[in-house]
Amino acid sequence: MSGDIINLGLVEAAQAVARGRLTSQALTEACLARIAEWQPKTNAFLKLEADRALKAARAVDRARKRGAKLGPLAGVPLAHKDMYYRAGQETSCGSAIRRHWKATETSTALARLDAAGALDLGRLNMAEFAFGPTGHNYHYGHARNPWNSDRITGGSSSGSAAAVAARMVFGALGSDTGGSIRQPAHYCGLVGMTPTWGRVSRANCMPLSYSLDTVGPLTRRVEDSALLVQLMAGADPRDPTASDRPVDDYLKAARSGAVRGLKLAVPRRFFWDKLNKPSAQLLEQALKTFAKLGVKIVEMTPPDMDAVTAAANVLLSGEAAALHGNWLRTRPQLYSDQVRARLENGLALSAVDYIDSQRWRSEAVAAFLKAMTGADAVFVPVADRPAPTIEETDVAGRPEAGKVIATLTRLTRPINYLALPAMTVPAGFVRGGLPVGFQLIGRAFDEAMLYRLAGAFETKVPVYETMPR
Repeated sequence: MSGDIINLGLVEAAQAVARGRLTSQALTEACLARIAEWQPKTNAFLKLEADRALKAARAVDRARKRGAKLGPLAGVPLAHKDMYYRAGQETSCGSAIRRHWKATETSTALARLDAAGALDLGRLNMAEFAFGPTGHNYHYGHARNPWNSDRITGGSSSGSAAAVAARMVFGALGSDTGGSIRQPAHYCGLVGMTPTWGRVSRANCMPLSYSLDTVGPLTRRVEDSALLVQLMAGADPRDPTASDRPVDDYLKAARSGAVRGLKLAVPRRFFWDKLNKPSAQLLEQALKTFAKLGVKIVEMTPPDMDAVTAAANVLLSGEAAALHGNWLRTRPQLYSDQVRARLENGLALSAVDYIDSQRWRSEAVAAFLKAMTGADAVFVPVADRPAPTIEETDVAGRPEAGKVIATLTRLTRPINYLALPAMTVPAGFVRGGLPVGFQLIGRAFDEAMLYRLAGAFETKVPVYETMPR
């Protein structure tokens, strides 16, 4: 029975609890059994809150029995990247510096999921201070890919990707500053949504780069992602950058299936330049699937994406260095070599470089949107290949670290600079059983279009039906 339970989607699980077909306790116990089996293989959790979650699950079940109104996520176990603050609880941010630090307030994202009735099974592994794209963590141990434990999960939302892919939880929050949701989703066969910058409040979650940070979920199914973003999105007085634009019905969009006549733009330049053959073949097949659904595939010539990436790197490096300046002066020895070196590089940037990168941003966005004129969304790879090994990407603070990091984030980092919504959609598996996804990019605040396209694709290519063993 537990095997059937863990294969449910998040929305399916919530509906099963609401209709009395399953108890929240049964869902939670199934997840805990899966954690007992898969935590040693993946190192996804930093802290497990089993007793607290079971107590909350039993409370949900009692509420349902007495006819109380339940929230849309009532009784569903989730877990989150260890950078979302919860009042009174430790939040390490994957670091030694904050190993025993306790938050005094709860993040808006968590509070909104709590209000919807979700359970929180614990804190998930992550790259130190979210500053690494591989999943390596030299303080708490590296996260491992459920599809092959020798492979990286991607980062920085490493534990989130591993936990969801291994069926330990039904969904998890990550964060995305340069691809930290979309890239782990690609490597672990998941749906990973990076909403428009400002669509979801960042209040009381660890900052890395104020200009680029984005809150979003990793899930196994498109409709699950749609529901989570829909519940979290919207204005927040605690975050002045959170948009007050109305929130669309993303769940309805994901289920609509109405994509005939839409246009997908495909920019070959830059995005396809270094794509390995197995990944390219799988993505070409995905485009054929869209064409069969009635979507028109059109070519697109993108602006200079290398320049966009360079500007994004300036913003990230400068803002991260400013945030960590005091600790770099007073406790440099508590950083891993790689993170300390990257932060110190940011200290060398000039104010002129930073201001120029901010000033050019609107021009870059305008150029990209002009290039996709007439198209409803853009289709590109997420990464040049499936997940590399942990060993080959374990460069720590060595000189080649910068090159490895740039290679892994080359196709995702520019989109954060453009502040546009983007999501990873699983496309299937290459030889050897490693997953590969593609990236859909939309116009600002048009997450509904991405969910519409992704939902239709998923009906034809249900990658979520395959699970790691």
